[in-house]
Amino acid sequence: MQSKTSVSMVKEKWPALPFEAWKETCETLHLWTQMVGKVRLALSPYCNHWWQVALYVSARGLTTSTIPYGHGCFEISFDFIDHKLLIATDDGRSRTLSLYSRSVANFYHEFMASLRALNIQVTIDPRPCEIEHAIPFDQDLNHDTYDPLYAQRFWHILQQVDRVMKEFRGRFIGKCSPVHFFWGSFDLAVTRFSGRRAPEREGADRITREAYSHEVISCGFWPGSTASPRAAFYVYAAPEPPNLGSAPIKPDKAFHNDDLAEFFYLYDDMRRAPDPEQALLDFFQSTYEAAANLANWNRAALERSS
Repeated sequence: MQSKTSVSMVKEKWPALPFEAWKETCETLHLWTQMVGKVRLALSPYCNHWWQVALYVSARGLTTSTIPYGHGCFEISFDFIDHKLLIATDDGRSRTLSLYSRSVANFYHEFMASLRALNIQVTIDPRPCEIEHAIPFDQDLNHDTYDPLYAQRFWHILQQVDRVMKEFRGRFIGKCSPVHFFWGSFDLAVTRFSGRRAPEREGADRITREAYSHEVISCGFWPGSTASPRAAFYVYAAPEPPNLGSAPIKPDKAFHNDDLAEFFYLYDDMRRAPDPEQALLDFFQSTYEAAANLANWNRAALERSS
């Protein structure tokens, strides 16, 4: 039997996601996902472009996929239907944390205690990543809101975007990332590569240097923030070829931000389109083509012919 919350969630395929309505939940959930992601970062073998740190959209929420530990493995999953965090090992043991309005510090202490109870010994840096004026997890009593309806709504949108991105990814036969969720920036993304090395970025830290060691065209979905509260899809090329901002793209409401060197298509504009999925595919495809053509990618060798 479906719960009332899950029934209300699936009534609309592309539900509204006004940032002000779920700002506190978004910020709290962002920090919770960082804790989980940092465990994966600490224990997973290195993979190029930091792909080993990301989370993935699942049938019930977000998951680490399997994390190796000793001679076995375990998995950590957010369940946004029953609102739980499940830590499950390959020998049948598990611990469950309830998702509800409580402080980041409270969640952190229970999360780390649950890992220890499963004999998973791991140390993570308690300082959040990519967040200004961040408070360490174990001291953060400010972020303490969890609205299950909006958490569910956000996951449902991620599910739909994941499906469209996987269709877009399937058109490319060159090197390409999985569709994955980066807990640092809190966005779902997929990245295509030309196969050529990119110029060194002067002054870049080791994370940025590795992420952009090769030419990329990346697309993603981001739910917004206090500084920029409108949820949006984005596409950028790194390095950006000259005149990319003036290239024709689809749909009509999509635009280029010269300051950020990115194309944007607002989520609300997409969800109101006559065919939202096609509009989103058009955005990804047209911006990719514009960037790939101007950067002289070998598209014949990189794209599926049928």
